[in-house]
Amino acid sequence: MAKFIFVTGGVVSSIGKGITASSIGRMLRNRGFTVAPVKLDPYINVDAGTMNPYQHGEVFVTDDGTETDLDLGHYERFMDVSCSQGSSITAGKVYQRVIEAERKGDYLGATVQVIPHITNAIKAGIEDLAAKEEADVVLAEIGGTVGDIESLPFLEAIRQMRQAHGRDNTLFVHVTLVPSVGPWGEVKTKPTQHSVMSLRQIGIAPDILVCRCETPLTPDQKAKISHFCDVEEDRVIESLNAETIYEVPLLYERLGLGEQVATCLKLEFERNDTEEWAALVDRIKVPQHRAEIAVVGKYTSNGDAYKSIAEALVHAGIPHGASISIRWIESDLFEATTDPASLLEGVGGVIIAPGFGERGVEGKVRAVRYIREQGIPFLGICLGLQMAVIEFAQNVCGLEGANSTEFEPSPAYPVVDVMPDQVGVTRKGATMRLGTYPCNVTAGTLGHRLYGQTRIEERHRHRYEVNNDFRELLIDKGLVVSGVSPDYRLVEMIELPNHPFFIATQAHPEFKSRPNRPHPLFRGLVEAAIARKLPDVSAAASPAN
Repeated sequence: MAKFIFVTGGVVSSIGKGITASSIGRMLRNRGFTVAPVKLDPYINVDAGTMNPYQHGEVFVTDDGTETDLDLGHYERFMDVSCSQGSSITAGKVYQRVIEAERKGDYLGATVQVIPHITNAIKAGIEDLAAKEEADVVLAEIGGTVGDIESLPFLEAIRQMRQAHGRDNTLFVHVTLVPSVGPWGEVKTKPTQHSVMSLRQIGIAPDILVCRCETPLTPDQKAKISHFCDVEEDRVIESLNAETIYEVPLLYERLGLGEQVATCLKLEFERNDTEEWAALVDRIKVPQHRAEIAVVGKYTSNGDAYKSIAEALVHAGIPHGASISIRWIESDLFEATTDPASLLEGVGGVIIAPGFGERGVEGKVRAVRYIREQGIPFLGICLGLQMAVIEFAQNVCGLEGANSTEFEPSPAYPVVDVMPDQVGVTRKGATMRLGTYPCNVTAGTLGHRLYGQTRIEERHRHRYEVNNDFRELLIDKGLVVSGVSPDYRLVEMIELPNHPFFIATQAHPEFKSRPNRPHPLFRGLVEAAIARKLPDVSAAASPAN
């Protein structure tokens, strides 16, 4: 029988609840337990797919094609697991499921209410995931903060979970803020007290408190929190800022959080293997090289919009002993200047990031041209591949007016066009080409060298593809199509052979990168960036295993 951990947050959002949940999962994985993470999101959207990246951040995509909250990316990276549709439960999904059941008559004419029908659906989603994954522990993070009206059904559901499964099989972890205020940085515990009070008013008493604070808590402060919140003192865990988020599990381990979780749930284990994780954290914190990568995108003013790309670059630096800094550049800036060098001066490599819509695409095309002509290491992701094809068609093939039908209904040369199975699709939610698809990689290409194999699988999220009417012309002019779908219908990867490092993929490789298994495309880009900065240093990357 699975055990259940519920992570809630109080006072304010964005205090690290997702990283805390991920870190608990990492500590359980180090002890040999199978963990199934799930995000319970109170928003009414059925999924994150149609949400504005400025408001919501990155849309993360799972293997089975579910568009989810970006916290699932943290779960996958920290726990080295693959999430699925069941790993994301939104209020929209829950209400949709209940309403569909009501329309079919499943409730036999009963009045459908939040309790028990909505709460039962939430509990069923959590328990179904436990059964499907055969998990030792289900780790559920509740989005938002205690006190949010929309969170109440989820909090009531997890309260009922304890009633159904017992105290030994359920654990409540509450992440709360302990701010320092005033000119002397006086630590205030009152916000935490009120947060716990709100939680207890709806029937949930936290077993463990994780206190986000700027300075270490004194024994007196921990005792005060323990006394007023009715939590054992050794289960009041301070959470300070770390040099890297990947150090957080190790810090929590030293503070005893892992042991407290195991004790509360009566989890028996024979090992606690932290060596691999500690080694990669050491390499992040003590780099031998430094490289700067520019990310040219449409939503760079919100760092969360490209969260997985940022983390994949961190991962890629680990095997090279390199610290990677990111220069975020809005693609619009390339349209406002005639000197691309002023924006890209000094960078070791460039990523052209994903995006939708015509804003800023001309800037991306200009950036790609400068990158291609100046020999700057380049990785294009999704829209980045399409921009590279458009630029090549315009400036190498001589197809003036080449464009994508996403941005121009009837371009002179539609070198990128809507996929045939996307023609006529009007519903925006979950209708793109989503999830994992196979790709055949041509032997002897850069892609083959990086991946080390001729058959790969990557996650996708797109509606447009390279137009096959122009494929042969592009190839004749020197563009290498190094990856295609097994039926040869779709261009999945392109590259330029006479360039230090120029490769683009229609997929989203950032979603599969892990700190202990950096993605080969990012690893190759970082290798090329280091070589560009230090040509006398050999940083050859081996193919991914």
